Amino acid sequence: MKQQRPEKKENDKSIKKEMTFRFYAELNDFLPPHRKQKAFVQAFKTPVSVRETIESLGIPLSEVDLIRVNDRSVGFDYKVKEGDYISVFPVFESMDISAITKLRKSALRTTRFVVDAHLGKLAKYLRMLGFDTLYRADMQDNEIIALAKADKRIILTRDKPMLRSKEISHGYFVRSIEKHEQLKEIVNKFDLKSQFKSFTRCMTCNTRLENIKREDIQNKVDQEILSHFELFYYCPLCDKVYWEGSHFKRMEAYIRKLIE
Repeated sequence: MKQQRPEKKENDKSIKKEMTFRFYAELNDFLPPHRKQKAFVQAFKTPVSVRETIESLGIPLSEVDLIRVNDRSVGFDYKVKEGDYISVFPVFESMDISAITKLRKSALRTTRFVVDAHLGKLAKYLRMLGFDTLYRADMQDNEIIALAKADKRIILTRDKPMLRSKEISHGYFVRSIEKHEQLKEIVNKFDLKSQFKSFTRCMTCNTRLENIKREDIQNKVDQEILSHFELFYYCPLCDKVYWEGSHFKRMEAYIRKLIE
């Protein structure tokens, strides 16, 4: 399909050169209203990389997974030219674009997370569904970024400025404010439905749970509970015991209903 270019703006007689940008899907969340969902012309002093132009327009690089210039896939180091038509796409989690993207060596398919201080409830819900999710209420931005780099985790945050760090390769700005909607958003964004593994993570500390025998928890659980349930799960770090009681099943059913 032939791309339509917007009408060219008048430009001063400088060393600046004009190129056309089009950002797709949720990348528009980072643009001012007059630039959302449309192609627009922007002038930059050259030489300049496409990385620098995208950053200057306020788009976190960690949210970008594909850049096409004049219908050709390019990397972040591509030097833009006058008249280029630059199409920028967000992270594709529900399809494999590894054959065409030139931005990263590996696809963003890891499902390990680290979340910021604003997303504590979301962290618990993700752990409940079995996802390795690091969270601490006092965790600072530099620690979050370091953990993401070391463990190849996806950063989930409500902090747009943090995602502009050049140190972040895997990150996502959570648009929703309400905790239940946040879970729906993340599950759909990262296509997690087929990966649910309930009762594999401690909701409090994220440690992997272990199966434990009744006789080994006699002094940790009431006798009434021991007599009613067969399966028990133990967190060796915070010394908690879990079982599939009515409370958990209600929570699990509620979460699953939310994301259907």
